[in-house]
Amino acid sequence: MSDPRLDELVVNTLKTLAIDAVERANSGHPGMPMGMADTASVLWRQFLVVDPADPGFADRDRFILSAGHGSMLLYGLLHLSGFDLSMDELQRFRQLGSKTPGHPEVGLTPGVETTTGPLGQGFANGVGLALAEAHLAARFNRPGLTLVDHFTYAICSDGDLHEGLSHEAAAIAGHLGLGKLVYLFDDNSITIDGATDLSTSEDVTGRFEAYGWHVLAVDGHDRAAVAQAIAAAQAVTDKPSLIRCKTRIGAGSPNRGGTSKSHGSPLGKEETRLTKEALGWPVDAEFLVPAGVREAFAELRRRGAEKRAAWHDTFARYQAAHPELAAEWRRIHDGAGLPGDVQAHLPTWAADAKPEATRVSSGKVLNALAPHVTQLMGGSADLAGSNNTTLKDIPFVRRGDYQGRNVHFGVREHAMAAILNGLALHGGVIPYAGTFLTFSDYMRPSIRLAALMHQRVVHVLTHDSIFLGEDGPTHQSIEHAMALRLIPGLHVMRPADGRETAAAWLAALRRTDGPTAMLLTRQNLPQLPGSESAVEGVAKGGYVVHGDPDARPDVILIATGSEVHLCTQAAAILEGRGLSVRVVSMPCVERFMAQPEVYRLAVLPPECPIRLSVEAGRTLGWERFVGPLGASIGIDRFGESAPAEDLATFFGLTVDNVVNQALGLLGTARQRARDQRALLDHLVGGP
Repeated sequence: MSDPRLDELVVNTLKTLAIDAVERANSGHPGMPMGMADTASVLWRQFLVVDPADPGFADRDRFILSAGHGSMLLYGLLHLSGFDLSMDELQRFRQLGSKTPGHPEVGLTPGVETTTGPLGQGFANGVGLALAEAHLAARFNRPGLTLVDHFTYAICSDGDLHEGLSHEAAAIAGHLGLGKLVYLFDDNSITIDGATDLSTSEDVTGRFEAYGWHVLAVDGHDRAAVAQAIAAAQAVTDKPSLIRCKTRIGAGSPNRGGTSKSHGSPLGKEETRLTKEALGWPVDAEFLVPAGVREAFAELRRRGAEKRAAWHDTFARYQAAHPELAAEWRRIHDGAGLPGDVQAHLPTWAADAKPEATRVSSGKVLNALAPHVTQLMGGSADLAGSNNTTLKDIPFVRRGDYQGRNVHFGVREHAMAAILNGLALHGGVIPYAGTFLTFSDYMRPSIRLAALMHQRVVHVLTHDSIFLGEDGPTHQSIEHAMALRLIPGLHVMRPADGRETAAAWLAALRRTDGPTAMLLTRQNLPQLPGSESAVEGVAKGGYVVHGDPDARPDVILIATGSEVHLCTQAAAILEGRGLSVRVVSMPCVERFMAQPEVYRLAVLPPECPIRLSVEAGRTLGWERFVGPLGASIGIDRFGESAPAEDLATFFGLTVDNVVNQALGLLGTARQRARDQRALLDHLVGGP
């Protein structure tokens, strides 16, 4: 039986911690933590199963603060629950180097499950977390031996539900019937600009019911009603649940409560004093945690520790009964999670192999690895046949049957990318998914967050240039490769043939500290002479595929993807004219720049300044490799609708143009040298 006085004390502690932290930082969002303190305290104290002593325990519940601007609510809960988040960190809210940044960041603050703040992202991440739970439960649980059985909870805001991303993700969750997903909607009817009816009049309940959700509505300040609603949501096993919690933003603030003024700025000294008076709180106390408040979370700590101990006991029995499955469980949850012989399972291509698109090569790699890298799970945004992302002889995930590893995401690129992040965050899954490179624009916020969170996610982005042809400029990627390269921590791979594609997949899977984007061709490409060393070369981001690596070349041709072939053909012509030519394939700029300087200088020696880059996209960015005496062949305008061969000629992506440009650079350099010698002779000889 709960103690109403203690319950109220816990809620007011959460409110005042948020007020004080925002006031001290002189920035932040006090309104949401104050409005949702009642609801959140019920969830955490009565239902949530986590173990502060072991935040990474595999079968814990996942809690997401999708409304990440209300981060002080989460930090207060983590601190009071006993996670490794000290009062000093709460007092350093939003300060440099603290564990309490303005919006929650996974990997920085113990107990934070995902990085949130961009609205809608946490909502969609939760769908991925719940999908991973359902998949792993179907795959590993056995009668009497349950390894996976937990809920994913989230608090989301009006703003989260405004974002189109939430519509996409909610539709998938309802379609798949993810019953372990329970969202608490902070229905306070306030946004930054004012009341929500300024911009929306939709029937939220009707919307979610149409998506196949179970919807309840309660007074978010009625703690008994909230508890009853969460229990009811837990009992619904075939639908995700949305609990509409009608709340008052800034609850407790006499003058700012219920208004947008409490959303995104400190209450101010006077309003803080008045609020504490209204709450019956000592007005001069800061960051006060009264006696008994931390003990009020003892049940949470007991639940978590008890479940963790029981889980380890179950796993010991599971290991005895199902040793192969237990070994598989350990493998997919430890480190990289790859078989030691993973490279041996890669497909191979002979030098005279039939030309094929790298999107086709990628599909071969996926299917060769799928039986061995059993946590590979993914699909496509309704382009599986074009992206070659389907794992053969492996079922698709369906409502009520989650054992498969293929997923139909529908035409929902943004939700797809955010769900991949949730799958990766959960653990036990290596997620991947495909669409056309041009449509990465729809996914960029989630790709960026994958990089920020250091999550192993693989994006298969096919039809990577103008060479998809007749579909025209709406579908032809021009700026996308360079735009993706601007995201810190994202590895952008543009392989030139089957061998490089296999090497790129190997590098992406071996990487555990961030995402990878595969940029793959629609058009067929021959196997690249010199790519026999692709595994090592691609891992380093760039390597010499043509020319004597020990000779000083007259000109260096640098290219990615399909354009590497233009350069090797051009090199043969230039060598026929007596020139020494080196061709560098640079499938991943980020990996190349991370190599030791001695390696980078060996590939691109400074004594050879005549360089030409070739890529079927924006030339911006290549100047750091070609230098002041070099040049770039690329496309700095939108494409055209025409057959690929015609486009190649129109945009100068031909062997002849590479040859002519290289000769032009050499001619200019020689003329400059002659001019400099003439000037020197003039200066030495005098008037």
